[in-house]
Amino acid sequence: MCGRFALTATPNELLELFGLLKVEDFPARFNVAPTQPILVIIASERREPGSNLPERHALLVRWGFMPGWVKNPRSFPQLINARAETAVDKAAFRAAMRHRRILVPASGFYEWRRPPKGTRGSSQAYWVRPRRGRLIAFAGLMETWSSADGSEIDTAAILTTGANEAVSHIHNRMPVVVQPEDFSRWLDCRTQEPRDVVDLLSPAPADYFEAIPVSDKVNAVANTGPEIQEEVATEPAPTEKGSGADNAQMSLF
Repeated sequence: MCGRFALTATPNELLELFGLLKVEDFPARFNVAPTQPILVIIASERREPGSNLPERHALLVRWGFMPGWVKNPRSFPQLINARAETAVDKAAFRAAMRHRRILVPASGFYEWRRPPKGTRGSSQAYWVRPRRGRLIAFAGLMETWSSADGSEIDTAAILTTGANEAVSHIHNRMPVVVQPEDFSRWLDCRTQEPRDVVDLLSPAPADYFEAIPVSDKVNAVANTGPEIQEEVATEPAPTEKGSGADNAQMSLF
């Protein structure tokens, strides 16, 4: 799952990695939370001069996917993630998988290890970042929701897949990472159907991420400074009640 992430790269780093024509200046964000605006990358039908590839643009959308057919958003659950294994067939995501695939720039994400059922103890937060410290891109989906009065809002969800070895001891899901050489194929909704890009929806290599234990400061949306990524010492994982062995089964965030 992906319930919080960070984007601390500079605009120039985005321009270089995603091949953008331009991007507005923006501050570093250490604690991006659902319902907040997030930066996403889309491909338009326009072509750069001398290129057969669509132009890429950066824009802000709300993190919390809203299908176009929803009548009352207050009664619809907040969809911040979409399971990669089922997004092609789910009514909520089917159209976006075919027509509105996006990239979500990130510097890493946060995940929580929950104590097993029947045990005491608090959750432990982790800052999960690429080992080489580079800017990365999550696979995402976008939808524009229109209200009865004609107003519109662009919304997005991050695709998740099964966790790799670096994350599975914390949680059983993780966001899908799209590698730079696959950006064009993922964003090309004109010639690349969902079945043509499903091979991209797999976990990152085992050595791609490292998980850093951090304090519970990240739990509060109001905490937005770099101190929330500072490493802390961790306590031994709690054991099942009445058992002498550690239990690594985690619950959803």
